[in-house]
Amino acid sequence: MISLAGRDILHAWGKFVFTGVGLGLLIGVTLTMAGVYRGMVDDANVLLENSGADLWVVQQDTLGPYAESSSIYDDAYRSVLGIQGVDRAANATYLTMQVRQMRTDGQRDVRAMVVGIEPGAAGQPGQPDYLIAGRRLIRSHYEVLADASAGFALGDRIRIRRNDYTVVGLTRRMVSSGGDPMLFIPLKDAQQAQFLKDNDAIVQQRARTAQNPAFNRPGNPDLLDAVTATQSSNSYVNAVLVQLKPGTDAEAVAESIRQGVRLTVYSRAQMREILIAKLIATSAKQIGMFLVILAIVSAAIVAFIIYTLTMGKIREIAVLKLIGTHSITIASMIMQQAVALGFIGFMVGKVVATAWAPFFPKYVLLEPGDAVRGFVAVVVICMLASILAIYAALKVDPAEAIGG
Repeated sequence: MISLAGRDILHAWGKFVFTGVGLGLLIGVTLTMAGVYRGMVDDANVLLENSGADLWVVQQDTLGPYAESSSIYDDAYRSVLGIQGVDRAANATYLTMQVRQMRTDGQRDVRAMVVGIEPGAAGQPGQPDYLIAGRRLIRSHYEVLADASAGFALGDRIRIRRNDYTVVGLTRRMVSSGGDPMLFIPLKDAQQAQFLKDNDAIVQQRARTAQNPAFNRPGNPDLLDAVTATQSSNSYVNAVLVQLKPGTDAEAVAESIRQGVRLTVYSRAQMREILIAKLIATSAKQIGMFLVILAIVSAAIVAFIIYTLTMGKIREIAVLKLIGTHSITIASMIMQQAVALGFIGFMVGKVVATAWAPFFPKYVLLEPGDAVRGFVAVVVICMLASILAIYAALKVDPAEAIGG
């Protein structure tokens, strides 16, 4: 019995391989898109793990500090420390911004999440777990720890707002939920960068306050200065990171903080839900739409090439039917050809996705489970795409084998 699939592949191997490579590139893009989503989820989990926190205390009725802005007084952590079950509590600020690397050959802007932490040893909430080079923050000003993905080196000068900082340590895999590298600076500097107004804004605010009759009262010259000082203060943070004592019920402590401190508290499970279900939900939907579109395009390509190859072998199919070959045998041969094309495409796609994933600006996580599901999906799509060619082949009249 002549194998129609094998014969077509041998006699039209150039077109077959070329089509397989093209299909493989599409499959590679599909696997990469799935990897981008997995990378976003992994970035969110890494952000929570690296924070070292069991609870996040933020401004009331906000989804802070990652999904929304949050602002609370920086002395709130003292009240949190008084709650039974709390082991450690530390202030933290988070600000995503452009930072500028000052180099002898020019300047380079980097998108990063600037994190304000209290200088100290490892183990405190918000502190990086380990360094790959350099040392930790020991001074209260003008030092920075940088994630290696930012491209900085020890000793580099970085400008954040109006101040210059020196890179004293490097970390790894410390990123925001959006994949931006983290830069850790002393808390006081971070508060100034995020909350303190510049000189012109303070002067303008003072002029507005002076024009307000409520503060422009004769005989009370200190009232205006007091109000202005309050308005220009930077005694705020975005969150208090809380570590609990071993064996402590996180939800019970969270409820005690809510009642005692009157702030919103999230557990790690709740914060993960915020990051994944809310912060990256839109991106996940977009990636899902791309996956559907790529699957449809891949199916169309397979259907077209298999149909074309089948129509080019009408006489051979007629001969097979003339000698009594069962229809199911012909259908299986065409389907084998489609599956073989899908197999080549998947192998090419897996190789190219693995090769170009490290060069993507966002983290791409290619999980083995996604590869297995992708292979099954490719086989199913190829089998479905061969239906049109099978239908056309089964309609062939055996008389065409002896026709002109």
